[in-house]
Amino acid sequence: MKRRQFGQVMFTAAGAVTAADGTDVVAQGEVPGQEQGVQVDRIEDAVSIADVRLIAKSRMEEATFDYIDTGSCDQYTLRDNVNAFQRIQVLPPLLTGVRKVDLSVNVLGKKIAMPILLAPVAGQRMFHAEGGLAAARAAATMGTVYGMSSSVGNSVEEIAAAADCPKWFQLYVPKDRQVTRRLVERVNGAGFEAIVLTVDLGEWKDADRRHKFAVPKNMLVKHLRDIGFSQVTMDMSEEEIQTFNADAWDLALSWEFISWLRRHTKLPILLKGVLRPDDAQRAIDAGVSGLVVSNHGGRRLDGMPASIDSLEAIVEVAGEAVEVYLDSGIRRGTDILKALALGARAVLIGRPYAWGLGAAGEAGVERVLQLLHDELENAMLSAGCTSLQDITTDLLQRSG
Repeated sequence: MKRRQFGQVMFTAAGAVTAADGTDVVAQGEVPGQEQGVQVDRIEDAVSIADVRLIAKSRMEEATFDYIDTGSCDQYTLRDNVNAFQRIQVLPPLLTGVRKVDLSVNVLGKKIAMPILLAPVAGQRMFHAEGGLAAARAAATMGTVYGMSSSVGNSVEEIAAAADCPKWFQLYVPKDRQVTRRLVERVNGAGFEAIVLTVDLGEWKDADRRHKFAVPKNMLVKHLRDIGFSQVTMDMSEEEIQTFNADAWDLALSWEFISWLRRHTKLPILLKGVLRPDDAQRAIDAGVSGLVVSNHGGRRLDGMPASIDSLEAIVEVAGEAVEVYLDSGIRRGTDILKALALGARAVLIGRPYAWGLGAAGEAGVERVLQLLHDELENAMLSAGCTSLQDITTDLLQRSG
């Protein structure tokens, strides 16, 4: 069976993963907290990310929902991203109540309303007709950063014009360096404020292979032309387009690429996919401005550690040299509190707002951000934290 790509995202196929007793493993491990028998039909009635997920599941095609929802192989890493947060407990001090909290934070020198950023997520026009345009507008409404995936389904210029919010561009790298250079030049000129170089590449998901999942031809053609592959047209057969796409991307990047990229942009560069302290140090030495601790939401290589379990070691290496962000596994405001206490500047969410898009477009993404904002606010009130600077490791203990 041929593997198919959308940008750097591998599409091969899907199906829900079930335990021997028939229970839904993904629902158990991926989004805890959904009460049995609870049915939520309207996005405004969702009281948790788990509710948003179920609304999305009811409204999306099965293969597309599973593309968002499932992880690599046996999904150990996907589930542990969530379960690892549950192994960290919050110990709020007594008699330190506060009346009001400030969730604002500076990221790469830009003040935003809350430490919850929208991570780059591919294929958003498959989840909702307005895709990344809707998500960017929601980010603007909520006062946060929109991370644009190279594979979002819109051009740099379309996303840049969609909303007035800070935007970061995630770069998946074409083999053709002239195409890459022109793409970076367009990002430079479109008002983006950072480039996120994602280096944990490849994807191997049983669910996608079962469904023989593939991006619709018209969306894939638009995506490739948006990147700058002008030779791709709708006149080509689907097989020709898939073959072109499979060979278009550089899966063999080396550390030298950061130097190449630095020569072509003055924007801050963040390296996404960092789990090892030695890689963190090498990235800092290469001149990056930030590190994103991430295992790509458990979508890439099963068996990697949970992102939150890798965070402290990366923060220790980073010191004051660069900003550190946490990606993967965020489902509750208390998860965000824990990540901030362990040294993250902010967190990036992917699946939650992808579910929001599938559930209700722009309103769904806004609802996801509002839920997490309000849950974090409540956690800070409970822990006696008036600002993010008050959130420290003193508030945490590990179980087990």
